[in-house]
Amino acid sequence: MPVTHLSPDATPDEICEVLRRDGAVVIDRLVEAAVIDAMLHELTPHLDATPHGDEDFTGTTTRRTGALVARSKTCREELVVHPLVLATTEQLLGHATNFQLHLTQVISIGPGETPQPIHRDQWAFDFYPFEAGYEVQCNTIWAGTDFTEENGGTRVVVGSNNAEDRLQFAFEDTEAVEMEKGSCLIYTGSVYHGGGPNRSDAYRTGINITYNVAWLRQEENQYLAVPHDLARTFDDDLCRLLGYARGAYALGYVGDIQDSLAWLRGSTEPGSSFGDDITLEKAAGKLRS
Repeated sequence: MPVTHLSPDATPDEICEVLRRDGAVVIDRLVEAAVIDAMLHELTPHLDATPHGDEDFTGTTTRRTGALVARSKTCREELVVHPLVLATTEQLLGHATNFQLHLTQVISIGPGETPQPIHRDQWAFDFYPFEAGYEVQCNTIWAGTDFTEENGGTRVVVGSNNAEDRLQFAFEDTEAVEMEKGSCLIYTGSVYHGGGPNRSDAYRTGINITYNVAWLRQEENQYLAVPHDLARTFDDDLCRLLGYARGAYALGYVGDIQDSLAWLRGSTEPGSSFGDDITLEKAAGKLRS
């Protein structure tokens, strides 16, 4: 069964309905191609300097370039905080108190690359067997170039988000995601997928931006990937998304129960409580709902 495609005017409800059923959905032409071009132009020196991987999973002709929030103004202002993506993430991961940015990475699959092993992204959490239906990630891959079956478009086992853990799927079990530049594949951390083989003569470029429930560790350490002096220039919402907020009640404060965003802004005042935005009563309410 092919991956479902929706238009950019789809609602978070409609997107999440497909995600819960299939584990993946494509939003066609969610941003203009010019936005992608601007981001990749800003990243050019970093993309050129990134070495290929050295094993099957990372890809021996694939480049993986991270720290996109620090390195690309366009990425942090247009893609990372895209309203539809954030609204969808908030709904998909709404069983948790908060969510955060998990990783940012340009994945450039080169000619001759072989298929990536089929996997679940949530296996990054030490292969913990999360309860079926409890999603811990909402992931995106933005098309930096057109995605085709020939050039290594991401391959998905549609509906496998509802399958057992630790399964092994064959290449023939997957469907290639084909989408135009500027389109966005949204998928769960529980769906089985992998990069496809690149049989073309050009790189296939995807921008992988993912979010996770904020009580879990981030795959990309945003506190080190984004220098503090740069982070201080960001608005509060982006800082909180990076992780300068509590992941739940009593998770993520600094020193003497100080708010981490206040610390980033230079405050030296100690806190007097865990704060009012995430109270124990509010957090406990998640268990009762």
